[in-house]
Amino acid sequence: METTNSTPRSIAAIAREVRQDWKKVYFGAVPYLEAMGTLQSVDDAYGLDDARSIVLYFLSNATTWKGETARRVKAELKSLLK
Repeated sequence: METTNSTPRSIAAIAREVRQDWKKVYFGAVPYLEAMGTLQSVDDAYGLDDARSIVLYFLSNATTWKGETARRVKAELKSLLK
């Protein structure tokens, strides 16, 4: 899936791609992936948690997700945190 450099994808759109690619999501990543499904940007919040923390916790729990899509999506999420 190609993205344009002009506008970053929403975190919710990224979460949809993760769900499509990662068939057996690690249980520790599930709550963060669910929260990401409701977020537009890293400036949003989910309950009392800020989106930046949610993305960081997701990345911490996504180490078992491997492959080309995983590498690309993880890099995209990391770039949103900058």
